[in-house]
Amino acid sequence: MRFPIQINSAAAAKSLRFAAKCGVVLGLAVGHPGVIGITAPSFADAESLLLKALREIRSAQLDTALTTISELLTRHPNFRLAHLIHGDLLLAKVKPLQSFGNTNSAPSDALQGLRAEASARAQRINDAVGADKVPASFLRLPADVRYAMAVDVNRSRIYVFEHSAGKTTRIADFYATIGKEGSGKAKQGDQRTPIGAYFLQAAVSRDKLTDFYGAGAYPLDYPNAWDRRHNRNGYGIWLHGVGSDTFARAPRASDGCIVVSNPDLKVLERFITADRTPIVVAQSIDWVDRDTSTKRATPLLTALERWRGDWQAVDMPKYFSHYSNSFASESTDYNGWLQARKSLVQNTQWAKVELSNVSAVQYPGERDLALVTFDQSYKSNKFSSQLRKRQLWQQIDGRWQIIFESNA
Repeated sequence: MRFPIQINSAAAAKSLRFAAKCGVVLGLAVGHPGVIGITAPSFADAESLLLKALREIRSAQLDTALTTISELLTRHPNFRLAHLIHGDLLLAKVKPLQSFGNTNSAPSDALQGLRAEASARAQRINDAVGADKVPASFLRLPADVRYAMAVDVNRSRIYVFEHSAGKTTRIADFYATIGKEGSGKAKQGDQRTPIGAYFLQAAVSRDKLTDFYGAGAYPLDYPNAWDRRHNRNGYGIWLHGVGSDTFARAPRASDGCIVVSNPDLKVLERFITADRTPIVVAQSIDWVDRDTSTKRATPLLTALERWRGDWQAVDMPKYFSHYSNSFASESTDYNGWLQARKSLVQNTQWAKVELSNVSAVQYPGERDLALVTFDQSYKSNKFSSQLRKRQLWQQIDGRWQIIFESNA
């Protein structure tokens, strides 16, 4: 148990230099961290307490900050950043501090990592995103999946969105670690986190995990069709927790995975439906209001409906016109696919095509590319099928066309 320690007024006056430097190093502004729609401590209590302490330091309320940090360490004794701040506050009793993390005993790389973590967490206050904003990537979310996620690499944040009654609302966000070499994964072993639109898969069985992965692990479907089209390789990109010896890792500390604290992962897993929950990983999320998002989605969704209508009308020239000449499936190029499809639909007299649970996600950083998934019901005089389909649509010369298609 840690007890609050009173800092004498003379030392506190000298330590205003420390408080000021914290404000400069962290770029900290006054604000309330909280998690939207969620009450601490059940959600993000650790970060809420940490940011509360940093605001108190910035305001030169050092006694109060020490009490707050002590409470945080009582709850989470393996929170290394909190230990660093706790040590600074104790040292501030006797002398002014010249920097954040005023210690010579810690390895320089570890100290730099903790400073980067503090800065990333504090950025959440300075760069607050309006509650009415959503990622431009979410053109439409499926009716049967309630939650979606988005990772902002520059902010070291993972955001959670609830989709209900046709409305997408941000409900929570968490500090996250990505690859040691940043983002833009291209090959195995490059220690980068992929940029793209993915789906979270079923949790890895606990008996296959070591303590390194903490509370659990959920793979992303990397490499997906777009990655393979660009010869990106590698595997094992997961959303996972941390080892028991630490609360969190530095912002750039994984081998390419997205890593969160174990308490945060236990919250995040409530929002995951295997192979249905979309997760967008962007260098920087493009935030837009809902009306703008709807307007951006309209041309693509209109093209999807025309594709469905032309197929149902058995108007094959129009149906085929929705596919780009650069189209390729998992197994064949456009010409091979076209011949197989013509053979399949030959002598079809009537068809009924219904789409449900449509999801359309714009690729981050690429406004002319979108991942579309849906449940498809097909009936004709020849056969019927029920399946889940995944397509890549690309805007070519101002027109949306399909460049990839598979059964999900």
